[in-house]
Amino acid sequence: MHFVGVDLAWGVKNPTGIAVLDDSGTLCHASAARTDDDIVATLRSVAPGDCVVGIDAPLIVTNAKGSRPAEQALGRDFAAYEAGAHPANTGNPVFAEGTRGGRIAELLGLDMHPASRASRRALEVYPHPATIALFRLGQSLKYKNKPGRPLAQLQGELLTLIRLLESLEHAKPALRLKQSEHWQQLADTVQHATRKSELRQAEDPIDAVLCAYVALLAHQAPERLTTYGDFDTGYIVTPTLPTDLRPSRYTPGEQSRADVVGIARREYAVQFPLIEEAAEAAVDLIAGVLDDAGLNYLTVSGRAKSVASFAEKATREVDGVPLYADPIRDIGDTIGVRVITYVRGDVDAVVQLLAAETEVLDDRDLGLETASQGRFGYASRHLQVRIHPEDWAEIPALGDRRVQVQIRTVLQHAWAEFEHDIRYKGTIPDEQRADFDRRFTLAAGLLEVADAEFTTIRDKLRPGTGGQVSSGVDGDHIAARELAAYLAGQYDDAAWSRADHYAWMAGLVHELGIESLEQLADTLRTVDAELIDERMAYRTPPGAVRRLDDALLHLFGEDYVGLDGNAHRVERLQSRLAKLRGQSA
Repeated sequence: MHFVGVDLAWGVKNPTGIAVLDDSGTLCHASAARTDDDIVATLRSVAPGDCVVGIDAPLIVTNAKGSRPAEQALGRDFAAYEAGAHPANTGNPVFAEGTRGGRIAELLGLDMHPASRASRRALEVYPHPATIALFRLGQSLKYKNKPGRPLAQLQGELLTLIRLLESLEHAKPALRLKQSEHWQQLADTVQHATRKSELRQAEDPIDAVLCAYVALLAHQAPERLTTYGDFDTGYIVTPTLPTDLRPSRYTPGEQSRADVVGIARREYAVQFPLIEEAAEAAVDLIAGVLDDAGLNYLTVSGRAKSVASFAEKATREVDGVPLYADPIRDIGDTIGVRVITYVRGDVDAVVQLLAAETEVLDDRDLGLETASQGRFGYASRHLQVRIHPEDWAEIPALGDRRVQVQIRTVLQHAWAEFEHDIRYKGTIPDEQRADFDRRFTLAAGLLEVADAEFTTIRDKLRPGTGGQVSSGVDGDHIAARELAAYLAGQYDDAAWSRADHYAWMAGLVHELGIESLEQLADTLRTVDAELIDERMAYRTPPGAVRRLDDALLHLFGEDYVGLDGNAHRVERLQSRLAKLRGQSA
């Protein structure tokens, strides 16, 4: 099954955009054509079988003048958002002998009835109201070239649309664009455009992608669409306008503020690829810091704030006063990283590590804030950090950008995600709200007790876990499980490390030619653990893998740094080796 978007020009002088999605929502074709023959030939080639085709142009026009009933009905919902439809009537020479969209649909054998479930069918769609409903916009994006709109504005608005469409990768159904070469070419054309004509080359295929997604919704989620009009007088199908969405209306005094927000949104859309790179760099940095310390954690993940989320946040006010006078510089969570640990003690360890490795601009313990109010509920540690200026050149993608870091246990995370999903994304009847609040509070209290018990269990197991361990080997090297058991006895005061790190460390030990636990024990007998502790000056208690890592680094020096398994962290190891040798790092 294919889902096709056709941004159809009313005449043959202007190009028509064509886009095709496959069953998974992945863009597999994007192009432009002019004549009916070219359009039909392209569609027969790229979507020869079952398909739903969304056409942005009138398919059925029967009224002699004025607007069709469909356009009037759609206008009542969307005109306030500046997304009303142009009037179509047979008095317009373009429609005097039928519609271009209807002719193309007939040539392709497409059923045009809006209620049809035929294997090959067409629908009339309209991108502007679709963007309002899909992305909760207060007004339509101004990427169409009209008098008074400069290149920078058109480019920024079209880039905003690109980023909004890319954000549907996480929607249901998904729209998958970033892996498509066709899409990357369109995005690059807009990103680097120096003339309005270059923007126009990409505009029509991008609109066609949006039309194709509406066609996808019509097949996979028809309950999310509204049909204005009917088959007899003409119709338009578009995503349903959210009932709680309100249009952006500005008095003359408010217009300057709207301009500030609009400029910030466009600038953010232009910067977004760089912000995504910075988010990836932030995840790598923080995961590297935790791995280097041997801390046991569940996950480190991150994201760049979407253009839609940024735009919404930029408009926020408190008592009529803008919360962010300069949104680009004042909004501090455009890059977010989340660290999930197993127990509460590790939350504090993560905070200490990040405080040592970065500049902490803000630190909020929301669990303590909740407890200080005598309540159970949301618990998470929120830091805002920035890498030190001397590290900007080493991590140019991140530079001086601020990073919002959330740190919580796996139980705290489960509560927060479930509570947010139900309370803010779901619909709780008013008569049940008090009961739900009570149940969420009860769950938060139980999870706090569970977190404390998990910490106690770990602390009681930590000393003396190792005991006597046999010389287990896996083939010709020490097995990860045997190494973990051995290290628990060798470093009985050390925290547990991540399970995958034991396997990785077993590989490093094998690379050194150490093939048994006895051989490893003999090797470590010459290690001066007190000297290592003194020179490394650990800011947090190191995990078992980190203790072994530093011991082997101290013993084997550059040979250890040069192991294949250490190729991803050569610079960090060289810095640590300098400390171990009493040199400046």
